[in-house]
Amino acid sequence: MSTPQVGHATNSVRGMMLRDALEALPFEHRTWFRIGGVSVEVAAQRSIDAALVPSLIPFRVESQKSNITIQVEWAETLPPRAHQKRFDSGTTWRLYEDAAGFQFDFNAPVFGERPYKRLLVDKHFRQATLQMSEAAFSGFPHVAEPLEYPLDELLIMHRLTQENAIELHSCGIVRQDGTGNLFVGHSGAGKSTTTRLWAACESVEILSDDRIIVRRDSVRRDPAQKAAIMRMYGTPWHGEAAYASPGSASLARIFVIEHGRGNVLTRLSPCQAVAELFARSFVPFHRHEYVDCALAFLQELVSVVPCYHYAFEPTEAAVERIREFRD
Repeated sequence: MSTPQVGHATNSVRGMMLRDALEALPFEHRTWFRIGGVSVEVAAQRSIDAALVPSLIPFRVESQKSNITIQVEWAETLPPRAHQKRFDSGTTWRLYEDAAGFQFDFNAPVFGERPYKRLLVDKHFRQATLQMSEAAFSGFPHVAEPLEYPLDELLIMHRLTQENAIELHSCGIVRQDGTGNLFVGHSGAGKSTTTRLWAACESVEILSDDRIIVRRDSVRRDPAQKAAIMRMYGTPWHGEAAYASPGSASLARIFVIEHGRGNVLTRLSPCQAVAELFARSFVPFHRHEYVDCALAFLQELVSVVPCYHYAFEPTEAAVERIREFRD
């Protein structure tokens, strides 16, 4: 048997042992939340460690089979580890990798040089241990929030690499007839402005004004085309307009927006659409297979959902242009 096969078998056994150990531990407190079709279970010895931060409370669900299980535990201190560094955000977190999986270290000057918390997770982002530093929080007993941003988003974003799904820098608007329109744009492109305009003009559900998860609809399919129907999901990570809903809707159209004149709509070719959406996606770039999967999903997405470039003016006329638009 070759060495890679042995390594793979060892990692598989280690993963099963970790899963069995997590299920056997007597965690008294468990909480579940669901974002973009991904269910997360949080297990802890103390209720405060399993509690959801305010932004996650709307996404709380009852006990169910989870895609990710997180065990929260406390350690006296979190010493540096000599893993291979994969990514440095330059601000609050760094990513390391070893044979067993990934390690996310979270740092902040107020807590000193060592990490104040550490997330250890397997290669497939199914089982995780979140370690909190007692030394770091000794002077801040009421500050510790295990699931605070950006840990929640990092976990979901990486889990999406294991599924046919992607997170886009966008706002999602659902009309009363159920039509779901996705407005994708860089920071400053007008996502929050778009949500305010629609909210003022029509009774709509706004899933988010900054970040939306798109994935295949797990139930519905188009019987005529025999193609998957895409669905968009709200997330807790909102923008200036502060819209964050756990709702979802079938996706009818995608608009890549920017401020312009004349409210001009231009149909994008599949290649153009993939390039524009990828540039506005949240994809972990530290592994090429994650990038490949994201590009493959975007190709499927634009093959079933029409995508347009929209140069708009920030007035009610921009909303009316979409209302009257026909593909």
